[in-house]
Amino acid sequence: MKANKIITGLALVGAIAFTATGCAGGGGGAAGGGGDGVITVGFAQTGSESGWRSANTESMKEAFSEANGFNLIFNAADNKPEAQIAAVRSFINQGVDAIVLAPIVTDGWDDVLKEAKDANIPVILEDRTVSASEDLYASWIGLDFTKEGETAGTWVAENFGSTPTNMVVLEGTTGSSAATDRASGFDSAIEGTDIKVLDSQTGNFTRAEGKTVMEGFLQKYGSQINLLFAHNDDMGLGALEAIKAAGLTPGTDIKIVTIDAVKDGMTALSKGEFNYIVECNPLLGEKTAEVVKKVVAGESVDKSYIVEDQAFDQEQAKKVLDSRPY
Repeated sequence: MKANKIITGLALVGAIAFTATGCAGGGGGAAGGGGDGVITVGFAQTGSESGWRSANTESMKEAFSEANGFNLIFNAADNKPEAQIAAVRSFINQGVDAIVLAPIVTDGWDDVLKEAKDANIPVILEDRTVSASEDLYASWIGLDFTKEGETAGTWVAENFGSTPTNMVVLEGTTGSSAATDRASGFDSAIEGTDIKVLDSQTGNFTRAEGKTVMEGFLQKYGSQINLLFAHNDDMGLGALEAIKAAGLTPGTDIKIVTIDAVKDGMTALSKGEFNYIVECNPLLGEKTAEVVKKVVAGESVDKSYIVEDQAFDQEQAKKVLDSRPY
């Protein structure tokens, strides 16, 4: 399900490397830790595709630490949905107390989430969302991706909407709620303006693919491109390299609008190489750990928790850059 829906209500896989942090559980299951008060949590992360994701992982590991009463079993699926599903099944087989899932894509989760429910293991979604029935997970902690897209699109519409403007788009991972919702929000905000989308392709939220796709855009459209909207900073940073290599000036010849506000992106914005960034706060660990503790204790929780985002232009980025924790 998309973020706005949540708000309203809210091949064989090879070896999967698991990294356990914290102390060993002392519960009845292979990994369960209920007996000594330690909560064993399996965290299925998407991968390490971006600066945002790295900051998110560190936030989660810090929150789910031994000092905070957790035994964390961590898996990063390298952005392969089938590997992530296998990781969740492994957590179920290990008898963890709870599963935290940052789903790579929206669809395909019904079966494994039902398996977790049948095993009485609560699932808490973090960051992205799923299209599965809401009764298959306990809660979701994340950002309003649609609003992020709308905020970016509103700024673009206000600054370029009355002038014929040719835009290219670097999309996030196809099928992910972040990419789908950001696109929806952005498109609604620029509707009726003079902005024309020349092309739109996925860069899978990575700097390398962002650069490759932008190189293709430049070869195809050249100086026709006035504006780039990237679904995250890392793809925008890759595109920035391609723009420079083509002899153009990022932020001037081609305006760049992105989402995330990680350190490298904010640095580019402060230099004028980016023009506008909408924040997507990656520090979701503390709130997620709080919700997990309540769910495991049998306490009631909200179906969704949304972390507020900010947005920055160049001058605002300069003011906050040194104090940013990520």
